Amino acid sequence: MNTRTTAAALLAAASLALTACSSSSDSSTKSAPSPKATASKAAAPAGLTAKQAAAKLADATGVTTLGNPTDNTSACSNKAAGKEPKANDCTQLITTDTVSIYEYRSPAVAAHWVKGMKSAGDWRQVGRFALAWTARDQKLTDDSRRAELVKALEKATANES
Repeated sequence: MNTRTTAAALLAAASLALTACSSSSDSSTKSAPSPKATASKAAAPAGLTAKQAAAKLADATGVTTLGNPTDNTSACSNKAAGKEPKANDCTQLITTDTVSIYEYRSPAVAAHWVKGMKSAGDWRQVGRFALAWTARDQKLTDDSRRAELVKALEKATANES
């Protein structure tokens, strides 16, 4: 990923992290549940990781790599950034030239982020994962390729409970 793409991906991830900390004056918008001490110490979910998902998506779409896979977990996880963990933190974030793959503890947390980030670009939920196309190079990924990536991740996570 070139410097501009990396900067754009980090900016998008930083916006995501800041959104988690902001409050909404719109009473119809439900905020995420406040973190509990037990939630911050919960183990990562068993099953596929975002890093493994990136490799599987590349393989499923017939390429060696999705383009410069980079672990940017500290952009969406307070724990990874050395801060107090929050219940809605990501478990792992892998950014590539093609797509950003966010891994969350549960489908409910992934749904929260996808719903909240739709205004920032194309975000799609697959179980406890979110796929996002918000960085400059990622925006060049056409709709048919995006749909192919979603289907491939659905297949890769089909056996997760």
